[in-house]
Amino acid sequence: MAAPSAGAQKLEQGVQSEHVLQLQEQLRDLGYFKAGLTGYYGSITKSAVRKFQQAQGLRADGIAGPATLNRLNKKAKAEGETLRQLAKLIHGEARGESFEGQVAVGAVVLNRVQSSAFPSSIPQVIFQKGQFTAIDDGQFNTKPTATSYKAARKALNGVDPTNGALYYYNPKIATSLWSKSRPTLLTIGQHDFTR
Repeated sequence: MAAPSAGAQKLEQGVQSEHVLQLQEQLRDLGYFKAGLTGYYGSITKSAVRKFQQAQGLRADGIAGPATLNRLNKKAKAEGETLRQLAKLIHGEARGESFEGQVAVGAVVLNRVQSSAFPSSIPQVIFQKGQFTAIDDGQFNTKPTATSYKAARKALNGVDPTNGALYYYNPKIATSLWSKSRPTLLTIGQHDFTR
């Protein structure tokens, strides 16, 4: 993932995007961000940005504007590991689905991050035991496609075709009575999405 352009980007509280996720990863790598990676610029991210700005002698307003992003990009390379994990999960879970269906699977992960019923970071949600077939059967380890990355970016940038779904399953192959007992919000391709 390319680093956000210092001249073209301004990240602040209330923004959800792949660039916020990258910012969080960079701040984590430098020791300023000690919370879950969410892609959402909340008060914890703002506080971490402010601490970084103070340490760098920048105006400490908690807004990641051009000067802050430029300095951050010089200090920590953006690896995009969490984006890659989300793309791998989407590929493993929904590679035969439409693009909308792939974005929907990514959106479920992000909806879980925002829900108090699940872990509070993207990696923790992805690797939560027993939640995703692709983790359990090894499909997660297959190489994601460019489409999987594009779907992950769409979901990270706030696109949610499910309108808040927390679960999905394929009714043709699912064996869990619990999954089948949940009211279906919508169906996209082979997946039923539920809350």
